[in-house]
Amino acid sequence: MKAVVLAGGYATRLWPITKHRPKMFLPIGDSTVIDRIFADLEADERIDEVFVSTNERFEAEFEAHLAASDFEKPRLSVEDTAAEDEKFGVVGALAQLIERENVDDDLVVIAGDNLISFDVANFVDYFEAQGTPTLAAYDVGSREKAKSYGLVELEDERVVDFQEKPDDPKSTLVSIACYAFPREDLSLLPTYLEEGNNPDEPGWFIQWLQNRQPTYAFTFEGAWFDIGTPDSYLDAVAWFLDGDNHVAESAVLEETTLGENVHVMDDAVLENTTLDHAVIFPQAEIRHADIRRSIIDEQTRLENMDLAGALIGAHTTITNGAPE
Repeated sequence: MKAVVLAGGYATRLWPITKHRPKMFLPIGDSTVIDRIFADLEADERIDEVFVSTNERFEAEFEAHLAASDFEKPRLSVEDTAAEDEKFGVVGALAQLIERENVDDDLVVIAGDNLISFDVANFVDYFEAQGTPTLAAYDVGSREKAKSYGLVELEDERVVDFQEKPDDPKSTLVSIACYAFPREDLSLLPTYLEEGNNPDEPGWFIQWLQNRQPTYAFTFEGAWFDIGTPDSYLDAVAWFLDGDNHVAESAVLEETTLGENVHVMDDAVLENTTLDHAVIFPQAEIRHADIRRSIIDEQTRLENMDLAGALIGAHTTITNGAPE
């Protein structure tokens, strides 16, 4: 069995934090979003190879990340794109990878920005028991949230209807961009594209697929976060920290008050500062500030600031509200 981790997005909604780093490298505790997925795939002996599908722009970053890791299975498979407007779309990129890598095996596909609370092995168990195309589905608990995803309707765990980003959701059960396909069904991807269907959102492919092949849903409880916006990333960090804080030993905190769900990384310096629901990257220096629900990138210097819901890019200096 093979696996594909989709990591080709440009994450413009998280700029400037992700302008020069893949969003999959955003830290969750001592790990990263994508490394949590890699760890599950590495541990499953049924999966013998993991293709990491990314773009030319982030090729070097992924090469360095994988070279520095202890994972043995992942290897890069690079799309011939370097900007948002050149993207093939998720379905198009997946079809090209299957052709490029000559994949002829059962295939697990997971979005690299998925933070999921279940073990991927449990999903693979379910897929093998069904023997048909399978997706993972999660109840987001809100019809407003459901509007942003692919809505799944089930009968006895089989997908009987699928609506991509509906204006008026009938339920709150959505697909989470975790799929599995038997080897004999991989040819359906190019067939779908040859018919002129939407190459971007995988939900459109699932909608098309479930009318042709029995498609089942692995549903789970617990947590799921789609790391695509500042709020979703901060919520994922909060879920992981569960009200606690994660402060690197090399960080310096003087007369600083920490609220909940604060992650302060290596060599950051904080003086006379209050933090709550915030992520502070390495070597940031923050003095006389109040920071809430914000992400402050590396080697940034802030003084006399009151920030809420802010994204401050790397190597930025702002004192008394004026950038230098």
